[in-house]
Amino acid sequence: MHLHGGRVADVARDVTQAAFIEACERRFLKVFGFAPSADEVRSWRRSWPALMSALCSAGLGELRVLLEFSLPATGERIDALVIGEAPDGRLCTVVIELKQWTTVQTSRFRPGMAKIGQRTVQHPARQVRGYVRYLEDWVSRDEFSLWVRGLTVLHDAGPELIGQLQEGVVGGAAGAFPLLGRDDLAAEPSREALAERLGCASLQPASQESVKVFLDAEHRPSPALLARAGQVIEGNDAFTLLGDQDLALQEVWHAVKASQERGKRSTIVVTGGPGTGKTVIACRLLGELCREAGANPRLLSPSGTLTRQLQRTVGDTSRGLIATFTDRIPAGVTADSVVLLDEAHRSRTYPDHSRAAFPLTLGKLLNRASVAVLFLDEQQIVRPTEGVTLDELTEHARDQDRYLGHIDLTTQFRCNGSSGYHRWIDQFLQPQGLTAPWSGSDYDLAVAGDPDQFTAWIGSHTDKGLTARMTAGFCWPWESPDTPPLRPEVELTWSGPQGPRTWVRPWNARMDTPDLDYPQVPARPYWATDEGGHEQVGCIYTAQGMEYAYNVVIIGKDLVRRGDKWVAQPEESCDKAFKGISPERYLRFALNTYRVLATRGTRGTRLWSNDEQTQAHLEALLPHHDRRPGQG
Repeated sequence: MHLHGGRVADVARDVTQAAFIEACERRFLKVFGFAPSADEVRSWRRSWPALMSALCSAGLGELRVLLEFSLPATGERIDALVIGEAPDGRLCTVVIELKQWTTVQTSRFRPGMAKIGQRTVQHPARQVRGYVRYLEDWVSRDEFSLWVRGLTVLHDAGPELIGQLQEGVVGGAAGAFPLLGRDDLAAEPSREALAERLGCASLQPASQESVKVFLDAEHRPSPALLARAGQVIEGNDAFTLLGDQDLALQEVWHAVKASQERGKRSTIVVTGGPGTGKTVIACRLLGELCREAGANPRLLSPSGTLTRQLQRTVGDTSRGLIATFTDRIPAGVTADSVVLLDEAHRSRTYPDHSRAAFPLTLGKLLNRASVAVLFLDEQQIVRPTEGVTLDELTEHARDQDRYLGHIDLTTQFRCNGSSGYHRWIDQFLQPQGLTAPWSGSDYDLAVAGDPDQFTAWIGSHTDKGLTARMTAGFCWPWESPDTPPLRPEVELTWSGPQGPRTWVRPWNARMDTPDLDYPQVPARPYWATDEGGHEQVGCIYTAQGMEYAYNVVIIGKDLVRRGDKWVAQPEESCDKAFKGISPERYLRFALNTYRVLATRGTRGTRLWSNDEQTQAHLEALLPHHDRRPGQG
């Protein structure tokens, strides 16, 4: 899809007309399903005429140009794509990223990023490199070989700014993609020289037939891309299988192959608690699928945090193959696709709080793929607008005439492999009933006496280079802006030996990419892994799907212990998803939330509550932090 296309000369005439921009605003909504922002429309008015003027000055008026060209597998759009025919007869596309920048902030510590005002963005040369790789990996084929080039046009930028940006990519792969400033857009010393700078030298107008083939091409991962992804996953230590995980992978793999051979659309549900290896198995399964001839696999997750962590681990080869699944089906999923959905318990069901019918978008995704493998833990459903159950998937498969298979993972590999700890937590977070005091020796579990104690405990581990994080129920406001500095919003008070004490920390950052001015504040997807995360408090939506060595859980007043049962107090929650919910319904979500938080630490956990009766309950069941051997 694209917003507008035509001969460069024709588009150059159109973009100077106010009526044309207004028509593009209306067409944008129809093509992409949402309205363009005011900033985006403003950028069209400034950048399109500048680019078209330069292309015409270079004598390229007969080439074709597409504005806002969509890359459906990643959800991105190329600002402008110039199309021509190369001397060898191949179709050539020139990716052009447009910027109105006149100043920019860069850092030698993060050369792949730039800061414009309050926004931290990807370096434009790296952005262009990603678009070029996409067209090479998802569109170009042996039967339709595509020649792809790319550059950035910063039509308002002077030489100093261009030099500053070039320093950020010198010596790297992105350095091969030119950055043109205002002085580079004049037809000097000749229009041929300008055409060369614009990446269009020697290009001739492409035939309508070849342009149509390009526009109609299915965006599908190429064999070369799949081979690279398979090799990266196979050789990555982060995806090493432990013990029974390899047996589980083989079982899932055989189920997938049997479904394909059976020729019937299938749903395979893999259930397992925290630490059973669902994510590792999903990644390794993606690697195996990438080796299959003609494969078109996807690894999806409703969790943007988990998706970004996996994309970082796998690298550039993951573009389009690993994606976030929320309220839209990723483009390119076809009737021969095998779709892996990790964290299926976080699948969106909104706005139907009553859950009367099967989630619409999830149902469409399952019905489109030949085989869907869902990795599920029903006890990790933490919102009324999320989650699906094995029973619901079974019923959906029956209604849609799909084969359903079920594989249950039982062996735990998180929490030091302590099945005793997992059983204890499960019992501890039952709605009512007694729990035996913790007596295990294979997992470091204790109750913290106060926030000073658990803060020192976190610091003692981070000082040794180990990952340690603090998490809490969503019982404090979260009103910090999207960018740092963060506000200290989680406030705890208690009485110490010297009298009343107050402890404050910020929630984790909202931003999805790091801020150049605050390198010590990790972006939200990397709070669990990057330096500085131990200084913030993570919430359920940031911690779910992640793990770290040592873990503090602050149980807020939304879940309190009264006698032999847990009592839900949804009015204590600051999560808007629970507005107006009854205490009876909230209880399940609160118990699941704290179960998730309590199973993130692979080596040890400290629990603490700011409710006196609940804290007394913890102290009756758990050893005290300062009495643990070797603990201080």
